[in-house]
Amino acid sequence: MTQTLALIEEAAKKSALLWVQGPTGPSRALWHVWHAGAALVVGGPGEQPVDDLGLADGAVAKVTVRSKDKGGRLVTWTARVAELPAGGEAWGEAVAELKGKRLNAVGFDSLEERWARECRVLRLEPTGASDPLPSTSLAAVPLPTPATTRRPMPAALPRLLRRGRRK
Repeated sequence: MTQTLALIEEAAKKSALLWVQGPTGPSRALWHVWHAGAALVVGGPGEQPVDDLGLADGAVAKVTVRSKDKGGRLVTWTARVAELPAGGEAWGEAVAELKGKRLNAVGFDSLEERWARECRVLRLEPTGASDPLPSTSLAAVPLPTPATTRRPMPAALPRLLRRGRRK
């Protein structure tokens, strides 16, 4: 069991993303910070969406850690979800760790106040159980999205661009 926990910790420390499957909703990639034996995640308005995953205090989630360099699955483990109450000592420690790793944060100076007011800080603690790597790919159909792929360039655009350089 200690080997499994060591593998989970090492893999999670080296990977910036976790794939989290909650009791409800799709499996979702979430950025995290590994701290004090658990993965810390922040979600809510202006952050990553976690509400549709059913990650409530005391829930169980399935977490998959990918390889940072190749992107392949390293380990899948079961986590116990704990929601840290805003303003508590554990919440303060978690937010300090998360804030240091939050890239491109809007309103960085008031980030802690916004997280306390609008967001949820979750602790995903390994239960010690890990799943064996599956023999199939587990590929799934992508979720519906309004995003589109790049469309071909209009045929007249190169001529319009050339004409603009001559002036």
